[in-house]
Amino acid sequence: MAVLVAVVLAVLFPCLLFITRLYIVLKTGSKYKPGAKGRVAVLVVAGSGGHTSEILRLMESLSAAYTPRHYVVADTDRMSEEKICTFEMSKQHSEREAQFTICRIPRSREVHQSWSSSVISTLNALRYSFPLVFRLRPDMVLCNGPGTCVPLCVVGLLLGILGMKKVLIVYVESICRVQKLSLTGRILYPISDYFFVQWPSLRDKYPKSIYLGRIV
Repeated sequence: MAVLVAVVLAVLFPCLLFITRLYIVLKTGSKYKPGAKGRVAVLVVAGSGGHTSEILRLMESLSAAYTPRHYVVADTDRMSEEKICTFEMSKQHSEREAQFTICRIPRSREVHQSWSSSVISTLNALRYSFPLVFRLRPDMVLCNGPGTCVPLCVVGLLLGILGMKKVLIVYVESICRVQKLSLTGRILYPISDYFFVQWPSLRDKYPKSIYLGRIV
């Protein structure tokens, strides 16, 4: 009996500790002010289709304090890298040098991919996300919908839970989402520190969200 109690306690204690840390990280995230003491290392998640164009328009409004900028694209996405390089080269007129990197991880889910197989591909993307995020240790993850951002945000959240570093998770829902959130939005809504929507109808349905009108 004593052995059983010890085993139960050995399992429950880490779980309770994890839940407590998760609660603290989620509750204090909005009070965290990156850049208050200097530059903000930002991990920007780009995606195929219009995701990259939207995220780069959003990046145009960020000050030079958001540097270095680490872009992450899916390994099957070739167009995003060209767009990112073009955007960053244009920034060299206002900065001494382009302070950015482009990293690749496997795509979490392809368009029209089955849900069963997407679980496996997401776990594979998570496997590549761990060493990447732990190495870069960004101050903020900025994303707007591509499935690739889910494992990256999860690992960023884990850094805070482990007490290594608070990583601010900022999610901007796409302008095309008027009545309901995307799948990625529904997944990241509970764990994001700032969740922006671009239609008042979404703000009314999701009280945690922030509506500032059209952002991108």
